[in-house]
Amino acid sequence: MEAITFGGALTSALSGMPVRSKPARSGAVRRTGVPVLRGSMEAGTFEESFFAIPGAGETDRLLNAARKTLDAARGLRRVARKGERKLSVAERAIAALQASMVRVFEELLTLARLNKGKVFPTYEYLAERTNYGRATITRALSVLEDIGFIVRQRRFKRIAGEGRGPRYVQTSNAYRPLLPARVLAILPRWMRAAPVPVDAEERQIEQIEVTKAMLDTLSCKELAEATVSGPLGQMLARLGAGVDRAEREAHNGSEPLMDSLNIRQTELA
Repeated sequence: MEAITFGGALTSALSGMPVRSKPARSGAVRRTGVPVLRGSMEAGTFEESFFAIPGAGETDRLLNAARKTLDAARGLRRVARKGERKLSVAERAIAALQASMVRVFEELLTLARLNKGKVFPTYEYLAERTNYGRATITRALSVLEDIGFIVRQRRFKRIAGEGRGPRYVQTSNAYRPLLPARVLAILPRWMRAAPVPVDAEERQIEQIEVTKAMLDTLSCKELAEATVSGPLGQMLARLGAGVDRAEREAHNGSEPLMDSLNIRQTELA
């Protein structure tokens, strides 16, 4: 089993991404005979750090960006058909974007706006809302993920069953809409984020340094409590408390070098 350090787990938590302390699930058939897909996480264990509440007007900006990207995709497909040049990896991903995929993205953004960023629809729900078939929904989500418009996390849940031990079944995925960096270059200037003023940037740097200095004074347990909330924060705090305890025991059990020499000289005398 691959071990993770406290620092690595905390870094993953702060970056907003789920932490896996075990290898990804292989997709092998479980006791129920229902496969759990590779990379799945248990529903209810990671969503608090995965979802993000969109800011005012953010979903509209993301939808406009997707529509501008669709225009760029049509142009890239023309370039590819005419053989004018070879498309880059990023351009090939963008060129795969279709109008149906933007419509699926729009539905995800609607859910993000209405549900404070909590987006976990089933394929059937998306198919009903968009009037597309399941295959189209599957393809749309794959292309949106390749471009970077969404982060997708597979989920499974426990179910009641006969016999000993828990039973699991695959459930709907969790989605987080994003504005990918590769799209920024093709957006009109007015749609890009305004540069940060120099004085504001300096204040941000100063604040980061002050915060870092404060965090450096905390124990591992205190650091987890100050930076991570929810079940993940509680788990990291317990892990940090264990690290703190081990460090204290190691410190109390060791003697300074000079004290050890003095004791040795006294014994010899």
